[in-house]
Amino acid sequence: MQLIFILLAIISHEYEAQAAFVPPYSSVVVPVNKHIDAVKPLYSVQIMTAYVNSQYLHANFLIDLDAPFIWHDCILQWNTFENSCPNNTLCTYPVSCEEYQCTDVRTIYSYNNPSCPPVTNDSTIPDWGYCTCPVNVVNPITGSCTQALLNYDEFTVNTSNGRNVFTDLYGAYPNAACAPSSTFQSFPANVTGVMALSSSPYALPAYLYDPLKRITALCLPSNLSAPGVLLYGTGPYNLFPHSNVDVTSLLSYTPLIKYPDSFGYFINVSSIIIKTRSIDIPTDATTKLSTIEPYTTLKTDIYNGVVRRFLKVTQRIPLAKPVAPFGLCFNTSTNGTQVSIKVPDVDFSLQDGKKWTVSTANSIKQITKDVACLAFVDGGATSEPAIVIGTFQFEDNFLVFDLENSTFGFSSSLLRKQTSCSNFNFTLTNSS
Repeated sequence: MQLIFILLAIISHEYEAQAAFVPPYSSVVVPVNKHIDAVKPLYSVQIMTAYVNSQYLHANFLIDLDAPFIWHDCILQWNTFENSCPNNTLCTYPVSCEEYQCTDVRTIYSYNNPSCPPVTNDSTIPDWGYCTCPVNVVNPITGSCTQALLNYDEFTVNTSNGRNVFTDLYGAYPNAACAPSSTFQSFPANVTGVMALSSSPYALPAYLYDPLKRITALCLPSNLSAPGVLLYGTGPYNLFPHSNVDVTSLLSYTPLIKYPDSFGYFINVSSIIIKTRSIDIPTDATTKLSTIEPYTTLKTDIYNGVVRRFLKVTQRIPLAKPVAPFGLCFNTSTNGTQVSIKVPDVDFSLQDGKKWTVSTANSIKQITKDVACLAFVDGGATSEPAIVIGTFQFEDNFLVFDLENSTFGFSSSLLRKQTSCSNFNFTLTNSS
């Protein structure tokens, strides 16, 4: 009997030790790269995919805050065995048309695009005959619709404590979809997938579990030479040169709001303020946050109000002929020498008196040596949502999409804090 008590005590002690274990990481982390070789600037994350020949294959995925699920360049096999998959190719296991995920993705968590054809169960993998699960995917660059096949996938990322990147790895096992290689011809070079970061239960955040929380921190780089960072999980988030400063201390928060038939992220902007004067926004207007649109797009009446006010506060800066897609441009050349211009801040006024400040670095786009333009675009008289905040306004701003608390956190420009999105330390270190 005494032996039984001793064994029970040992088991109990081991259970308590396991329960008390606190992992060294609070988030997972991936680099974010900027691309300018497609029709518009875009951003990608690099993910480890298949483990082949004692090393991981890497793939670059376009960041999409709206996509209902992940899709990329891969092929399906019902059974995989040694050398059954072509070299440097990702092979994944298909979801059957009879499984609940197939019905879910097709009917509830699908791309909402009327141009997409209906899907059927006719598709099979050659030589196997079992029914697969075709789903529609929409190219975020061209808007064209393609059929892909739903799968069981596996992605691997590094863990982090917000300050360091650990050699320890974290695996996620989402239902993604395999699309034909030809689908990605319009994508930036070496980008062969779409990483869904939306609120959909088939987007990546839904597949990351404790101790990670449903919080995505995104910091887009403004240059091509050094990556920005995406962290998923709780802070701290630290950037050089002040790595002892948690970026969360710089953030303000505003509620995320629901928008019909969308898994993306929306906030309420009540007005746009330029040098103490306010451009009113209709009370029923909605503001969308987009990683696909390069510049903030405004409904025509809002856009006209912003341009009129901007002309008023920049009277001393000579104008230049507008360069599409922009409607207001300035001459930045004086006697053949380029001059940098500084303009008043543009403040998005939010709920509870919060404001997201857009400084010159995020409001003025240098087009040529002689011309710089206001980086806001006229979206048309019937534009819906009325405001879409684009990636140029995101660059070097630290943004947090918090699905735990349904809030959006923003820092405004990090350049004013003597740091940037390219200042995360990606040097690998041991967690122990």
